[in-house]
Amino acid sequence: MTTVARRRMGVEERREQLIAVALDLFSHRSPEDVSIDEVAEAAGISRPLVYHYFPGKQQLYEAALRWAADELTARFMEPHEGPLGARLLRVMERFFDFVEEHGRGFSALMRGGPAIGSGRTGAMVDGVRQAAFEQILAHLDVSRPFPRLEMVVRSWVSLAETTALLWLDGRRVPRTELERQLVHDFAALAAVSAAYDARMARVVRRILAAEPENGIFADLVGRLMDLPEPV
Repeated sequence: MTTVARRRMGVEERREQLIAVALDLFSHRSPEDVSIDEVAEAAGISRPLVYHYFPGKQQLYEAALRWAADELTARFMEPHEGPLGARLLRVMERFFDFVEEHGRGFSALMRGGPAIGSGRTGAMVDGVRQAAFEQILAHLDVSRPFPRLEMVVRSWVSLAETTALLWLDGRRVPRTELERQLVHDFAALAAVSAAYDARMARVVRRILAAEPENGIFADLVGRLMDLPEPV
């Protein structure tokens, strides 16, 4: 009878495995309802070995969410080249790549846990939102945002997050349409704000001046002009 020896994992590989298992379990049930025994069983290792890598469930939970937060933050990084509309579309494509590949981790991060490490979990989520906010401001070449610009960018980051969570619940709208729609949403939020604020109007004019005639913002105008007549 031939037996196959189980390959020993290195320290980092084992930690990554436990983090992946934790994201899966914590996204289905509240962290309080998931035991270390369940984590060990899902990972195919002993309970003491889980404690060898993580002192307790809270530390494992926070490590899992930190991984998701770091990965998600990286998706908002984009070279400052080309028109803004195209840059935002690439950001949204990478953002939804993450959501599609790691939907459970994304949900676990954004929805958090009810009690376990709630303060640190909230700080992680806020860190992702702040990083996205700062990245968008950098693309707009603004270091100190005025109030209406801050509201536009923060509202758009929140909209992208909410849209992704809703999309995960059934995926009833094509992903590629949502990616473009969210870029159009940014343009719409900025345009409406520009109607009330001269500084916002200057930002919008600068954005549009750099957009090509066939760019994604022009696509929005074309779609609005082609709205179907009411029946």
